[in-house]
Amino acid sequence: MADTPDPGALTFEEALKRLEAIVQQLERGDVPLDQSIDLYAEGDRLRAQCEERLGAAQARIDQIVAGASGEALATRAFPLD
Repeated sequence: MADTPDPGALTFEEALKRLEAIVQQLERGDVPLDQSIDLYAEGDRLRAQCEERLGAAQARIDQIVAGASGEALATRAFPLD
């Protein structure tokens, strides 16, 4: 789709909002097949981008501290530097 913004240029919130709009459009079922395929592909790219950003955010927020036997003892803030 030529008028679709680059998913990498979107913020997490913008990407999630666009993904939700795509899901609603596809669920309505009133989109031609070729457009549905394009929307699905765009949605898959947005989903992957959102998952990657969530994973990165989670890694920055918490870091598991494990004890000698491997059990999780606590979490601490992930260093930003």
